[in-house]
Amino acid sequence: MFTQNTNNRLSLSILNADQDIFQGLQTITDYTPQRQEASIPQIEQAQAEMRQSQQLEAQLKAQYRAALDAARLAEWAFHNTILEAKNAVIAQFGADSSEAQTVGRKKKSAYKRPMRQKKAA
Repeated sequence: MFTQNTNNRLSLSILNADQDIFQGLQTITDYTPQRQEASIPQIEQAQAEMRQSQQLEAQLKAQYRAALDAARLAEWAFHNTILEAKNAVIAQFGADSSEAQTVGRKKKSAYKRPMRQKKAA
């Protein structure tokens, strides 16, 4: 038998097939396995643990998505307030001030004026 890679999730079709097999096992009246791991109570316990873990996973995914949305909105709110602060600095001190340069803007006087090219004779 090959080694199972438990890092990968089982597909939904495999889990559904396992559920069908378990339901079929429950209908067999004289089912008495020699290995304890294959007994009906052991399978029921594994199924309950699986469902509990899946439910916890779904809840944590929902919390993660909510936290992700909240962080994204907070980042945008912070960014928009910074943009407003830049505009307020330019409105208060002018576009050619050192204060405008402090908040990441380039001074108006730092831009070169366009010069006409002389035509070659």
